[in-house]
Amino acid sequence: MTDRLYSVEQVAELLGLHVRTVRSYVRDGKLPAARIGKQYRIAHDDLEAFTGLPITAPTSPTHAAHADVSCIVDLDGIDRATADRITTLLTASAATRGPGRSVRVHTGYDPDRARLEVVLLGGLVETARLLEYMDGVLTS
Repeated sequence: MTDRLYSVEQVAELLGLHVRTVRSYVRDGKLPAARIGKQYRIAHDDLEAFTGLPITAPTSPTHAAHADVSCIVDLDGIDRATADRITTLLTASAATRGPGRSVRVHTGYDPDRARLEVVLLGGLVETARLLEYMDGVLTS
């Protein structure tokens, strides 16, 4: 026996029904529910009795703190060879990070303006490393 109570919205999602349908079952007395404030709550055992099937409680996902970075770096006065070197370094480094630690790298070079645009999307640490690599190429 569990003390788990479900809202009408949760029951509708569990059963694949519309919220109005679940409310109608409650109002017609087909699905026992307790009114708490302005909302209905359905007990786990009552829901199982109503469906005739065991109901597994939805697990609430545990979300760890997570941060992503998106940055655009515009590099002016870059020749084609340096742009190619930076692009190759960033894409190769991003590709070897492994699953779950990936950084997406997008680059575009405009030869008329001698400008390289780099877009990085990924985790804080991984993106910072790629920025450091880029800085190393530019300052060497």
